[in-house]
Amino acid sequence: MTTERIGPPLTGGEREMLRAFLDYHRATLALKCDGLSDEDLRRQSMPPSTLSLLGLVRHMAEVERTWFRRVINGEDIPLVWSEEDDYQVAYDASAATRSEAFEAWQREVEHSRRIEAAAESLDVTGHQSRWGEDVSLRLVMLHLIHDYARHNGHADFLREGIDGTVGA
Repeated sequence: MTTERIGPPLTGGEREMLRAFLDYHRATLALKCDGLSDEDLRRQSMPPSTLSLLGLVRHMAEVERTWFRRVINGEDIPLVWSEEDDYQVAYDASAATRSEAFEAWQREVEHSRRIEAAAESLDVTGHQSRWGEDVSLRLVMLHLIHDYARHNGHADFLREGIDGTVGA
């Protein structure tokens, strides 16, 4: 598997830039996982952490689902891996496979893209129940860019520990 990652444009409108940076970070996470076996993807960082590349992919499926489908679209659906709203469940990739994790993640990314494209503007709001506040689509996109960037930093270290590959 080879992931194509397109760099974001240097100029453009706000929505175009947010969309491009979010897709860039999504592709970066996929790129960090390219060429690895399920076993490699499940490899944990260091005790006591259970963090793994596959756990990050599963976590980001939950993040996409929560912010776009549950918050912006107002869908009353459970998390992908937890009926009890326990985000930590996604990190446990000990029995997970690449196909299961990536199919769920890609499915949620596609939902997110459709919801964002259908939104009238970045000012569309949804309710973030954990915060008890309404939030804009703009905030959601910025939050996801931040979350991916942070976790892609984790993915850098995880990948280097697996096979020495650095950068991306």
